[in-house]
Amino acid sequence: MRLLLIEDDRKIADFIRRGLREAGFAVDHAENGIDGLDLALTEPYDAAVIDIMLPGLDGLSIIEKMRNRRIKTPILVLSAKGTVDDRIKGLQTGADDYLTKPFSFSELLARVQALIRRSSGSAEPTRLTLGDLSMDLLTRTVKRGEEVIDLMPKEFELLQYLLLNAGKVVSKTALLEHVWGYDFDPQTNAVDVLVCRVRGKIDRDFDTKILHTLRGVGYVLKIS
Repeated sequence: MRLLLIEDDRKIADFIRRGLREAGFAVDHAENGIDGLDLALTEPYDAAVIDIMLPGLDGLSIIEKMRNRRIKTPILVLSAKGTVDDRIKGLQTGADDYLTKPFSFSELLARVQALIRRSSGSAEPTRLTLGDLSMDLLTRTVKRGEEVIDLMPKEFELLQYLLLNAGKVVSKTALLEHVWGYDFDPQTNAVDVLVCRVRGKIDRDFDTKILHTLRGVGYVLKIS
């Protein structure tokens, strides 16, 4: 999958680019609207992530010119402006989805993947499972066997990311970036606290433990 990223903030761009490449995307990045438009009009992409406030040419103008040229690339808009009117304007211009800053990478990735699936006509998976652990992404229901597990929003995001990477070791830094977003304190103990809470809910009352800590490395969701 090939994706176009048009974002002038280097910190945000590096954060998105690194995460998308880890997810298997080839990413072309433009730091200004003029270069971004040139890429959008001349190269084929499976999706585009476009910031609104850009030097040279703003994001909405880029989207408008793409649609006028009948380029149907699915577009996710990034913006610090999150009012209803701003979202409506972005969607009316031709964007397919709208994400307000700050954001978590897991949400950005989920939205990009959903746009690509919709554009290709593929059905969207709505359920993640590992052994007797299941997560329904539509109802946001988590169960072990028949027992419903009540998770707070961040707990749900963390477990979802671990399920998407089941069997793989996920570092603390990756969890910070994917669950909390690019604007995080790398010295925080938020990951340790959240993992402890999630483990208490999905493992404590069950014989088979599935959330494991590899000291100094990270965490892995697997059936031991």
